[in-house]
Amino acid sequence: METDECSPTSLDSLCSVSDHTGFFGTIKNSPADFVVTEIDIFGNLVTTDYRQVTTELINDKNCQESSKKQKMGSKDELEKKPADGLVGIVNNSCARLDNISVDDIGDEGETESDNLLNPLLDLAMKESLNNFACSIKSAWNSQIAGDPKLELSLGLFTDKNRRANIHRSVRQAFPLLVTFTKSTELLVEPNLDYRDLCQMTSEEEADEFFKFLDAKMENSRFTFQPDGCKEHRTAVHHFISKKFGKLVETKSFTEKDIDGLQKVSIAVRFREKPGSSRKRHRIEGVNEQDVFTAFTLQKENLETLEAISYLSSALGVLPSDFSYAGIKDKKAITHQAMVVKKVTPDRLEQIESSVERKGIKMYNMRCVNQHLWLGQLTGNHFNITVRDVKNHSKESSTNIQERISEAIHNVKTNGFINYYGPQRFGQGKNGQSHQIGLALLKEEMEQAVKLLFTPDALEDPVNNAKKYFLQTQDAKGALALLPEYKVRERMLLRALNRYGMNKEGCVRGWLSIPHSMRIFYVHAYCSKVWNGAASFRFMSYGSKVVEGDLVLCNENANEKVSLSNRVHIVSATEEESNIYAIQQVVLPMPGHSITYPTNKVGQWYNEALAKDELQACRFRIATLQLNIPGCYRHILKCPHNLSSELTLESDSQIEENTTENEVMKSSKQSLAVTFSLDSSCYATVCLREMMKCNV
Repeated sequence: METDECSPTSLDSLCSVSDHTGFFGTIKNSPADFVVTEIDIFGNLVTTDYRQVTTELINDKNCQESSKKQKMGSKDELEKKPADGLVGIVNNSCARLDNISVDDIGDEGETESDNLLNPLLDLAMKESLNNFACSIKSAWNSQIAGDPKLELSLGLFTDKNRRANIHRSVRQAFPLLVTFTKSTELLVEPNLDYRDLCQMTSEEEADEFFKFLDAKMENSRFTFQPDGCKEHRTAVHHFISKKFGKLVETKSFTEKDIDGLQKVSIAVRFREKPGSSRKRHRIEGVNEQDVFTAFTLQKENLETLEAISYLSSALGVLPSDFSYAGIKDKKAITHQAMVVKKVTPDRLEQIESSVERKGIKMYNMRCVNQHLWLGQLTGNHFNITVRDVKNHSKESSTNIQERISEAIHNVKTNGFINYYGPQRFGQGKNGQSHQIGLALLKEEMEQAVKLLFTPDALEDPVNNAKKYFLQTQDAKGALALLPEYKVRERMLLRALNRYGMNKEGCVRGWLSIPHSMRIFYVHAYCSKVWNGAASFRFMSYGSKVVEGDLVLCNENANEKVSLSNRVHIVSATEEESNIYAIQQVVLPMPGHSITYPTNKVGQWYNEALAKDELQACRFRIATLQLNIPGCYRHILKCPHNLSSELTLESDSQIEENTTENEVMKSSKQSLAVTFSLDSSCYATVCLREMMKCNV
């Protein structure tokens, strides 16, 4: 078992949800005992063959279009958009709306909306949504004075990820609707911007434009059909600028058709993020350097950054050219999505054999048009084998299957406290990540460097290099001793060799590390504070929602609200009425833009930060370009699709003539556990709640 009783980030002192006895066992005896598979934002395992999925989607769409054409029979083809002024376009738009029927939106066959919403909403709710969309179009077609004040509730959804998936799917399936959340209730209403755009373009173009807008895919663009009317183009420019100018920009460009005639179209692209140093390119062209290849990375007994180091070296690109949705365990077999910039799929295939020797495999290689972001996933699926399963010593006579069944039932029913796992803080006892983060927050740059290079008791090349550097401050010599896969440490040593081991040199050293790696240490400290707050909250109030607790609100993905406006403070009346459930309660990660609970949990935060001399900290480190706004994390989580199987694991050295009773005595029992967790949840924390011991 991977326990660490000396570690200040051990979960030993933190409380649990259920009071069952649990059982003992060990995990990660080998990487194959801990298999992690990432789940993408569409709910698919990243081991899925994306080419097959894409082919199926294309075939489904072709079948739908063919079926729709047959259904329309001899109906006249819908008029195409005229280019001789706004009046004709408005009339054309109305004609298109008149030709849409209830059958077109929700017929008995599988439509695009069905494919998107099938896993998320039941049949009755999908029919209600289809009918609601039809009623909106009818109201617009009838030209009733004023805007339709219609609203439809899709129901209550306590799970944030499910709400996000429904938000996304409804907007993609029905661009004429917008979604929003009140507490945990998900509602839809007419998209009046869609209606207005339909008066200027075809409905098909409006559909595609709003899907493009909602997807927010970086480096993508949307192009309207060629338009010979300058006045109309100006009107479209003004409309998009007024409604969506903070998000996108437009430009007219000219190109020749197959007959050599000049055609003018309007192109729309997303604005570059503030502070972006990338050179701007003409909207008509494609930057040859902006080549992105997505693939699924399988690694064994490697850190994510270690695998990236091997890949970047083999490809001749920088580690920062790789992007991923999350860091995965080292002592495990993991499958995760990854995107590399400036590398083609063919180039990736060329290095497959060379990196396979390092424990790396790559598949699902395909071209995409953007990188990945941290957190761009739904969750992770786990296949875990717990070895040497037995009762805790004080329960040696109890049936182990009963203890396991009890544990599984309680975790399914009550969930687990959503602690950050020990791997969030690093494996070393002396120089852990949260301690480095605290030093950075206090702007003690030299101390942070020393903590990073504090060795463990083990005698290996990494610890020997760290020990040498602390004793001599010889960055160049330490760099020669340090293995290539220690990416962060090597980057920092190069900078220290150039600028010296003084305050300025240490600042430059930390700046040499990519931002995502640099901020990891500060997040580790904030995670330690969150763990302590969550334990205190449960010890103080249990599973009851009390006055002063925080619950999330305003979770509409389209709504840009400040962090402090995203939470609601539970009132005394709401506590008395039991309006909220414990699954809705969140606690803040420290930062400059968060709200703290107003009960005694908030006082705990104040005392914890004061103890670490951070009572005046603004959670901004200008010298390191770090800005920590904070965030909110649900205090309780439940595993999905949890199942288990207890089996006997016989000793391979048992002789053939050994009796059955002797085999039973010499056999060890192992437990196979499978479950899925939402993003940012830790399987080791879920197992801790189940087993009642650190794993």
